[in-house]
Amino acid sequence: MESDNTVRRLKAFGTHKYVAQENDGSRHRCGNNGYSGDPKRKPEVSLYLLREGLAACLVAVFILVLWGLVHLSLRQLVVGKTSGEFDAARARQHLEHITSVGPRPVGSQENEVLTVGYLLEQIENIRAESAAGLHQLTVDVQRPTGSFSIDFLGGFTSFYDRVTNVAVRLEPKGGAQHLMLANCHFDTVANSPGASDDAVSCAVMLEVLHSLANQSTPLRHGVVFLFNGAEENVLQASHGFITQHPWAKQVRAFINLEAAGVGGKEVVFQTGPENPWLVQAYVHAAKHPFASVVGQEVFQSGIIPSDTDFRIYRDFGNIPGIDLAFIENGFIYHTKYDTADRILTDSIQRAGDNILAVLKHLVMSDKLADSSEYRHGNMVFFDLLGVVVVAYPARVGTILNYIVAAATFLYLAKKASLPGNGGGRYVRDLACATGVAVLSWFITLLSVLIVALFVTLLGRSMFWYNHFYASICLYGTAATGKMILIHTLAKNLYYGGVRLVELGELYFDVSLLLWCCSLVWLTQQGLCSAYVPMLMVAFPLATRLLLTKEFKHRGASVKYSVFYLLGLALPYVHFMFLIWVVFEIFTPIMGRSGTEIPPEVVLASLITLATIFLSSFFLHFIYLVRSTKWILAGLGSAFVIMFLLISCGQFFPYSGSADSPRPKRVFLQHTTRTFHNLEGRVESRDSGLWINSFDYTAMQHVTPIVPELNDSVRTQCREDHPFCGFPWFLPVKFLSKKNWYLPAPEVSPSSPVEFNLLSKEETTWGTIKMTFSVKGPSHMSLYLMPHRGASLSTWSFGDGRPQFDLSGEYFIFYSHGLDAPTWTFWFEIQPPREPDPSGPEGMISVAISSHYFFGEDQRTAQLEELLHRFPTWAFPSFWVSTYDMYRY
Repeated sequence: MESDNTVRRLKAFGTHKYVAQENDGSRHRCGNNGYSGDPKRKPEVSLYLLREGLAACLVAVFILVLWGLVHLSLRQLVVGKTSGEFDAARARQHLEHITSVGPRPVGSQENEVLTVGYLLEQIENIRAESAAGLHQLTVDVQRPTGSFSIDFLGGFTSFYDRVTNVAVRLEPKGGAQHLMLANCHFDTVANSPGASDDAVSCAVMLEVLHSLANQSTPLRHGVVFLFNGAEENVLQASHGFITQHPWAKQVRAFINLEAAGVGGKEVVFQTGPENPWLVQAYVHAAKHPFASVVGQEVFQSGIIPSDTDFRIYRDFGNIPGIDLAFIENGFIYHTKYDTADRILTDSIQRAGDNILAVLKHLVMSDKLADSSEYRHGNMVFFDLLGVVVVAYPARVGTILNYIVAAATFLYLAKKASLPGNGGGRYVRDLACATGVAVLSWFITLLSVLIVALFVTLLGRSMFWYNHFYASICLYGTAATGKMILIHTLAKNLYYGGVRLVELGELYFDVSLLLWCCSLVWLTQQGLCSAYVPMLMVAFPLATRLLLTKEFKHRGASVKYSVFYLLGLALPYVHFMFLIWVVFEIFTPIMGRSGTEIPPEVVLASLITLATIFLSSFFLHFIYLVRSTKWILAGLGSAFVIMFLLISCGQFFPYSGSADSPRPKRVFLQHTTRTFHNLEGRVESRDSGLWINSFDYTAMQHVTPIVPELNDSVRTQCREDHPFCGFPWFLPVKFLSKKNWYLPAPEVSPSSPVEFNLLSKEETTWGTIKMTFSVKGPSHMSLYLMPHRGASLSTWSFGDGRPQFDLSGEYFIFYSHGLDAPTWTFWFEIQPPREPDPSGPEGMISVAISSHYFFGEDQRTAQLEELLHRFPTWAFPSFWVSTYDMYRY
C-alpha cells in the first residue's frame, strides 16, 4: 500500500522515471520539475547529480569566457569602419601641441596666453579655409567675473575674476536661432600636463569644428564650441559662460567632454535632466556607442565625490545635455603621467566619430528648436559590449519590469499550487530557503570584512592598488568559499544530507524571488537601473521554462547545465561589464580619497557584493553536486596562501613603472603661517613643509625613505583656527586628517597677499557689516569661522546666502586670470549675545591662504630638496602657500 502511494505521488509531481520495488522498501527517483514536498525527507537514492569537478569547471569556464568578452569589447575601441570625416591624426597634433606647454593652471601664461593663442590660431585657420563655404564662424574671447555656491562636500562657494573662455559660433551664413553647445576645458591642475583631462577633448573639438565648418550640407541650427579655461577651479568658466554670455540664451542642449581616467572608451554617464530625445539622438547617431544609465544614477547619487561642467549647465542654465568621460586608468588622472603618448589614436578616433555624428544629428533635428514638446520623461539606456545600445522610455521600462515581476510571481504561485504542497508547504520551505540565502550573505560579508580588518591591522592596506587580481584571490576566494560552506552545511545539517534535484530547484526559486523583489523595489523608487534585475529575472526564468523537459527527464544533467549557463550569458555579460565599471572607477579613487576611509572595507565590500550577485543563479548548483569538499579545499588553500603572501608584504601598493604607473599621491606645500590677535598684532608665526597624504597608508611607506616624516611631526587640528590653521586648497580636511609639518625657512613670494579691512559698520538691523580687499596670486582660499553664538546672515557671494561646508565653516575659493583688479568682498555677521569665555576672542576668525601653482614662486630650495628625496613611485604635487589669520 505504501509503495502504491509513493508511485501515485511521484506521478502527480511530474516524475517520469522511477523504480518502485515492493517488499524491500527501496525507492529510486530522479529529479522533477515541480516541488514535491518536504526537502528534509531523505531519499535512499538520488540520481543525476553533477560531479563536483565538472560543476566547478562549468561555472569557472562560464565566468572566464564572459569576463574575456568584456575585456575584448573594452579593447576594441573602434568597432567597424570610421566615417572618414574625422581625422584623428590631426586631432593628435592638436593634443600634442596643447600639452607641450606643460601644466596650465588658471592665471598662468601657459593657460591664458600660450594655449589661448594656439586655439585662436587654429580657429582662424578653420575660418579662412571654410570662408567660401556655406557656414560662418564667429569667435569671442570672454573673460567673465562672478560667483556662485554649490552643494559640494557640504557647501562650497566660488569666486572668479577674468577667467578665460574661447567661444566659437558655427552657423549657416543666414544665421541660426537655436544653438547646440559642445564644451571642453583646457586648464589643468598644478603639476599635470592634463592630456586626458581635458586637452584631448579640446583637440577632438577642434577637429569636429573643422569637419562641420567644411561640410557641403548646410547646418539647420548653430553650434557653439566652448573651450573653457577654468574648470579645475571648481567649474568656474562654464558658470561665466552660461550666466553671462549673450549666446547662452540661444543654447538648447549641450555635450560635455570630460575625463576621470586616461584614454580608453568615452562613456555616456549622465544625460538630462529628463529630455529623453537626447538619449535617442545618441543611440541613433553614435558610431561606437558606450553608455549606461546605471552610471548616471550612481554618479548623480553623490557616491562619487566629483562633478563636471554638466552640473553648471543643468543647474544654472536649465539646459539638458549629455556628459561623456574617459574612465580607464584613473590611477594617473591628475598626475604628471597624464601625457599625450598614453592616449591611443583609436581613443581619439572613436571619440571624434561619436561626437561629430551626434552633433550633426542634433543640429539637423527639429527637436532642438522646440525641445519642450519632448522634455518630459527619462530613458533606460545601456550598451551590450559596445556594439549596440538598447534604449527605451522609462515608462515602458516600468511596464516591462512589472510584467516580468508578475510572470515570476505567477511561476512561483503555480509551484505552490501543485499537488502535495497543500497547507503552504512550498511557501514555508521557500521562505526558509530564502532566510538561509540572506543569512549566508550577511555572514559572508561579515567574514570578509573581518579579513579586511586583519589586513588593515597588519599594515598591508591597498596591497591591491598595483595588483588588483590579488584582491580577487583574497577577498573573492573568502567570499565564495564562505557562501559555499554555509550552503553545504545547510544541505548536510539543516536538510539532513538530502541531495534531491528538487532541493536545487528550490534554491533557483530563491534566487529568482530575491532578484524579483529588488526589481519591484527599484521600479517603485523610479530608478531606471531597475533594468538590471529585470534582465537577471527574465532570462533565467525563460531559460528555466525552456529546460523544463530536460530537467524533468534527466535532472541536473550536463546538457541541462550547459544550456542553463548559455541562457544566463546575456544578463551576466552585461552585469560583469557593470562590475568592471565599478572597479575601474572606485579602485583608483581609493588612492585619492583621504586618510580616513579604510580602503580595505570599501574594496572587500565591493568584491563580496559582486560575488553575491554573480553567485545568485549558481547557488542551486551547490545542492545539485554530490559534494563540495574539493572546491572548498581549493578555495581555502588559495585564500591561505594569498593571506600569507600579503602578510609578508609581497604586494607593494605603488609603482613608478613607465608602462603602468600606480603612484602614491601626496600634496606638498612650503608654507608660512601668520596668526593675528584681536588688536591686529602678530600673535605667532611659523614656516614649514606641510604634507598631506591622499590615501589611507599616509606616510607609512615613505618614512623609511624620508625618516623625518614620522609621527613626531604629525599635525593636530587647531579647532580655534579656521580650517585647523592650515592652507587647504579645497574643503577636504575631514577626509585627510593625517598631516605632517616639517619646520622650514619662511617663504617670500614675489606677489605676497595684501589683505585689508576697508570698513566695519553696524547696520540698522543689528548686524555688523565688514568689507575687505585682497590682492594676491591667481589662487586663494578664504575661510570664515564665526565664533560660538555668532552667525553670518548675508554676504557678497553667490545669491547672498552663506553656505557652510561639512565642518560648519565657510570656504570661499577665489581665482583670477590675467590683469585682475583687487578682490573686494563683504559679509554681515550677527554678533553673539554674550561672549564665549572658553572660545577665541572676538566674534569671527577670518583667514586667507594663497597658493602659488606656477612660475618662480611655485618652488623653493627646501621644496626641491624634499622632492628629490621622495621615491619614484610617489607623485608629490607641490607648491608654495601662505596662511594669514585675523580675529574680529
